Amino acid sequence: MSVFADVRSTMVRDLEGFVAELHAYPDEASVWALPPGFLNSGGTLALHAAGNIRHFVGAVLGETGYVRDRDREFAARGVPRAELVAELEAARADVDGILRVLDPERAYETFPVRIGGEQLGTSRVLVHLATHLAWHLGQVDYHRRAVCAVATSVGAVGLKALQGD
Repeated sequence: MSVFADVRSTMVRDLEGFVAELHAYPDEASVWALPPGFLNSGGTLALHAAGNIRHFVGAVLGETGYVRDRDREFAARGVPRAELVAELEAARADVDGILRVLDPERAYETFPVRIGGEQLGTSRVLVHLATHLAWHLGQVDYHRRAVCAVATSVGAVGLKALQGD
């Protein structure tokens, strides 16, 4: 297996986990709630996670033509849950489709754009993107638990999802 296959299965699992988290909120308002101590709502985290993946995997590696609006990711409020889910599903489709067919040799090339001012290898950027996604998945899990006053997991990071195709 290539690093692309490993990153693909992890990101697909985590994007599906994000969708499961959104569905676990009891209503639209709770997705956007900001309890004390939280800088980002579940909706903001979903928009940001989807935008980040659709930009770096979709537009940069896959040349999908997606145009990112990072400011909107953090400024939008009240976006319907169905739209958030659609964005995450589009990110999932980008990851699954692009990383499935990318030439494994590209993992050893320099990533086409700088990330945070740094020029890094493609495999390192993809690992960073996967851990960045996982970070935000954890945040949305804790946001949902705090807003809904529940301690239950949706099982978003199960290991069975990482077994090969």
